[in-house]
Amino acid sequence: MDGAWSAAAVRRAEAQLMAQLPPGTLMQRAAAGLATECARILKRRNGGVYGTTVIVLAGPGDNGGDALFAAARLARRGVRVFAVPVMGERVHPVAAAALTRAGGRLVANPPRHCHLLLDGVLGIGGRPGLPGRAIDRLAAIDADTIVAVDVPSGVDVDTGAVPASAVTADVTVAFGSRKPCHVLGRAALLVGRLVLVDIGLGPHLDPHPAVRVAGDDDLAAWWHAPGPDDDKYTRGVVGVAAGSERYPGAAVLSTSGALAGPSGYVRYAGTAAEQVRRRHPEVVCTQEVKEAGRVQAWLAGPGFGTDEAALAELRHVLESPAPVVLDADALTLIGEYPSVLSQREAPVVLTPHDREYERLYGSPPAEDRGAAAAVLAKRLNCTVLLKGHHTVVASSDGEVWANPTGRPQLATAGSGDVLAGFMASLLASGMSGVRAAVAAAYLHGRAGGIAGAGHRTVTASDIAKALPQAVGQTLSAADTPGKRR
Repeated sequence: MDGAWSAAAVRRAEAQLMAQLPPGTLMQRAAAGLATECARILKRRNGGVYGTTVIVLAGPGDNGGDALFAAARLARRGVRVFAVPVMGERVHPVAAAALTRAGGRLVANPPRHCHLLLDGVLGIGGRPGLPGRAIDRLAAIDADTIVAVDVPSGVDVDTGAVPASAVTADVTVAFGSRKPCHVLGRAALLVGRLVLVDIGLGPHLDPHPAVRVAGDDDLAAWWHAPGPDDDKYTRGVVGVAAGSERYPGAAVLSTSGALAGPSGYVRYAGTAAEQVRRRHPEVVCTQEVKEAGRVQAWLAGPGFGTDEAALAELRHVLESPAPVVLDADALTLIGEYPSVLSQREAPVVLTPHDREYERLYGSPPAEDRGAAAAVLAKRLNCTVLLKGHHTVVASSDGEVWANPTGRPQLATAGSGDVLAGFMASLLASGMSGVRAAVAAAYLHGRAGGIAGAGHRTVTASDIAKALPQAVGQTLSAADTPGKRR
């Protein structure tokens, strides 16, 4: 498990580390990593480093100092470096002196074009929003590549909100750890490609990050691989209550997602039984939830309807002692009849997008999407998966996860039905609600990437078909194989 640490937590860790090092060492470590990545970009785009042009927008703090020290290293390799103070004439004095000694220049009016622009305006201590002079400078410079130093200037580091102007980076070089803005909210869309530079901060960071970020090893450790004594029942049985005469496709897609997961048996309950049976003969179909038989997890909601019959079926699902994933129309019903959840003790996972969140909570999610998911999870005593480009998962005790695999291809009709069915399969296999939500989002995102490779148009059916490959890639890449039951 990786994570993202708040600005305050990073500053505490830096203070502990700096107390053990000679003065300036930490900044030089950061500058070395930043310069290495910049040189790599210049070489890849221009065939070499020598003779290229780099412009630094430098603020007065340590973030500007990191940028100037990195620029000094580039200048020693023959790069033409122009540094522009953007908050008066104040810059980090030692770093500025190092730059001028290396042949770089501090200027008020840099060239109009550069091969690389370094955003060293604001770091983790900066307030959201860019100073006016920085906005003007950004608009005036035509840069082939923009590299943000630690964070894109102007974002809210701890929430990922972007309340005012901010830098849109092609690459962000982060020092020591991710910060919440790298994985949350609108800020995560401004980060571009994230590069982490190890400066020795790890042992000094709080063991509990503000936001957790799953990786291949986590998924492999959580995955329940079938053992030699397993059968279709012991691997887990999924119940899917989805679809209607108007939306039979929701039933087909939900069962497609469930079949792609680790459970061994899928039962379908609903009016789209004929369509499901035609597409998936391995699914056992009934007309009503009470006829479905015993399951280890339920999915209810996609294409379900919101009439009295749908509410009655939802009540039957919630009377089950099995964990439940509630999606789409089930969320609308919960918003109208919240009491149906009040007596439930078994785990529940809710999967709202922003409009569904508003129906459940009474107002849209705040720009701090991690906090928004957590407050709803606490209110309803459940796990919440708040959908978005960077999907967030929160538990009722305040644990927040950000999904690193989100991609635009997932924004297609029926994609959420596949996700919900797959998540229910993970629950049925024995994963906890939080882990099932985190793992489902992670693998769903990876499947979207597989399905959309080569800029192909992606449908929800494509994502479902790609899920087994996404699982295989993830387990193969991990150091730990899936554990047997």
